[in-house]
Amino acid sequence: MYAILCATPEELAALKTALHTDPEPQIHGPTTVWTGTHDGEPIVVALAGIGKVNAAAAATVLLATFGARALVFAGVAGGLNPKFPVGSVLLGERLAIHDYGVISGRSFTPTAYGVIPIGAPRLTELTAVSAPVREVLARLGERVAGRLDAPPHLGGIITADYFLNCAETRDELHAAFGADAIDMESGAVAQVAQAWGAELYVIRTLSDLAGEDSHLTYDQMVGMAARNSALCVAALLEILGEARRIAT
Repeated sequence: MYAILCATPEELAALKTALHTDPEPQIHGPTTVWTGTHDGEPIVVALAGIGKVNAAAAATVLLATFGARALVFAGVAGGLNPKFPVGSVLLGERLAIHDYGVISGRSFTPTAYGVIPIGAPRLTELTAVSAPVREVLARLGERVAGRLDAPPHLGGIITADYFLNCAETRDELHAAFGADAIDMESGAVAQVAQAWGAELYVIRTLSDLAGEDSHLTYDQMVGMAARNSALCVAALLEILGEARRIAT
């Protein structure tokens, strides 16, 4: 079974249009899920809610209760890299939580998640996904390139529990981490997936460029961005299904 997570109702609507799910939801604590099938494979689509805690809780439900073999987090993100305009699709090949660390002397130093921050080295690099996951993401990019206004790109995504509405901070984060986008969930789901030994595929479409007008752009573009991500999810499930059939 493959489990697809999203954070917002707009993202959920796009996924339910692109995939085949039962009309009635199931409630598992804070997580609402819809089961179904796609390309002959059982799937579950989950509305996780916004932020790291909601995302981690939902991922745990999908792994522990439904026995998902792989997780997909799809939705929108804010752009950090100036070469990617709104509407660009980023496939997460490098991920990290960047708002975990230590504050000393009124200065914040990000560190690797889960270590004791005091004395830990500064986080400067994102964690790369496994080679098999990256290979699938590369195939996905090739498959959907002609279905989108611009081909998807493999990229780095950082996660934090805030909506970025500041161009100066955006530019600082891009320079510090070489990240292309920022979201509020992917890094947390990556931690859960790693703990369970599960694969994770992150698909994000840029709904805004994380500057002072990002809240306005988000409202205008979230529907289109969510549809782009949902299209990529459907194609990803096709690729995973093909690999499963070849293996069996």
